[in-house]
Amino acid sequence: MAQLNYYKKNRLSKKWIIGGLLLAVLLISSSVFFLLYPFASKEKKEFFYGENPILFNGKQEGNALIEENTLYIPLTFIQKNIDKYAIYDEKSKSVIITTADKVVQMPTDSLTYFVNQKPVNIQLSPILSRNGQIYVAIDPIRTYYPIDYKKMAGSGAIWIQKDGQKYVNGQITSEDVNKERLRLRTKPTLQSPYTDEVNKKEPVMIEGEKDDFYLVRNSKGISGYIQKKYVNRKDAVQVKITRETPKFQTPKINGPVQLTWEGVYTKNPDPKDIQDMPGVNVVSPTWFSIASNDGTIKNLASLDYSNWAHSKGYQVWGLISNSFNPQLTHEALKDFDTRQAMIRQLLNYSQMYQLQGINFDFENVKKEDGPLVTQFIKEAAPYLHEAGLVVSIDITFAAGENNNWSSFFERKDLGQIVDYVIVMAYDEHINAASGEGSVASLPWVEKNTEKLLTEVPNQKLILGVPLYSRLWKEQHNADGTTTITSKALTMEKVKAWLAEKGITPTYDAKSGQNFAEYVATDEKATYKIWIEDELSLNKRAAIVEKYHLAGLGTWSRNFGDQTAWTALNLNTNKTVTQK
Repeated sequence: MAQLNYYKKNRLSKKWIIGGLLLAVLLISSSVFFLLYPFASKEKKEFFYGENPILFNGKQEGNALIEENTLYIPLTFIQKNIDKYAIYDEKSKSVIITTADKVVQMPTDSLTYFVNQKPVNIQLSPILSRNGQIYVAIDPIRTYYPIDYKKMAGSGAIWIQKDGQKYVNGQITSEDVNKERLRLRTKPTLQSPYTDEVNKKEPVMIEGEKDDFYLVRNSKGISGYIQKKYVNRKDAVQVKITRETPKFQTPKINGPVQLTWEGVYTKNPDPKDIQDMPGVNVVSPTWFSIASNDGTIKNLASLDYSNWAHSKGYQVWGLISNSFNPQLTHEALKDFDTRQAMIRQLLNYSQMYQLQGINFDFENVKKEDGPLVTQFIKEAAPYLHEAGLVVSIDITFAAGENNNWSSFFERKDLGQIVDYVIVMAYDEHINAASGEGSVASLPWVEKNTEKLLTEVPNQKLILGVPLYSRLWKEQHNADGTTTITSKALTMEKVKAWLAEKGITPTYDAKSGQNFAEYVATDEKATYKIWIEDELSLNKRAAIVEKYHLAGLGTWSRNFGDQTAWTALNLNTNKTVTQK
């Protein structure tokens, strides 16, 4: 028979139970502590990469090149951060830099560069081509841009400063602090990797802040976040780099600009046939146009016309057009040498015909060629200013993307280059595609002028005014359709048409103009016209006064009658209240 043995089980004491529980809590809490406590990261990340890193606006922007103790920076860096119109011209193998009064041509691998076509000999090549990239010597270009640079000890970084940049001087605390707390972090948290360390009392630059951290930069040029309590703020600094102010003087105009364009297509008008134009102080004859891909400029100018204009007290701003040919425009403007050839021709013509200004009228240009137009004006302006000429350009209001008549204009940039921007504030409605309506309704003009003033300063903006109206014809066809056509009429022809039809215009509040309609039953047609007359022109002059614009321009002189000059004369006090 099996024997059963019985044993007495010992109970655990309360002390053991409590001790075990305390030990478990301690183990769990310590585990949580080590998992969750924000211990500082010991991971280090390199701040710079490559040799001679370029430090700009708080971050690395590529790498510089040093050859024969000369520092070169990539052209791409200049284009991105300093001057987007610094370009490399493939045909001449040159970098082209343009300022308000200088055009600088720097040929590749040459010991000579050119300032306004005058040679400058130096001991080093200002331009190098290395590994498919163009580099520009920084010392020569500091003359033309408000920049300076320092080489940072300990890292070899090139710190490029630009006029107007701001930072705050600071100093690391003098207290004894764990070195992990004095590491510069990639993010405003101790758990992020660090880029470098700072020491007690070390000077730093404070470039920003987030939460309880400052973004600081040390003497090596390396930056990172550090808790604010370890940094003492000191004085604020704004970088000031001054360069010589351009010096040129253009002919002065008494009062606002009151320009009228003179349309010249085959021959110049006989001055004896030109009526008096009270208020007008500038005439701009359409004398010049690009004629061929090599930049040859067609010339219809007349010294007799200039002499007549001067005898009347008018300045003469010769107009040059691109012949409104997009392909010709591209070919003529794409190369530096061709652009320079056109500029030389304009300078010669300005002397031959005693001009006081050049007016650029480039229209029907592909959007992608807009920068070429700006570059041409940018290169022409220093020479024209040096010759004492006023520089102006004609533009349109913005009218959507991929519009050859509008979208290529870089309005803000052009407004910084030229003396005057003339907005051709007309052709709101032009054909059946645009629909019937005013050549330039007053609300449309004012609304778009307000928009344009966000890009072009009012003291440079001239309002272009139409001296013509469009007579619209609705032809009612036998099949029930309607064909819409239009034709432009001068002010005199509009009056003659109204008299012929025996029509008295009525005021159209929507356009802010007088309006007339005529039903021709014998033609099965309806005619409509929004009229450019004294009322309309007075209101346009009032817009110039309301927004303190530089003046007005009229297209064109031979479209207007005597009432136009009276209505538009900005020298008389006749501000019109908009109805």
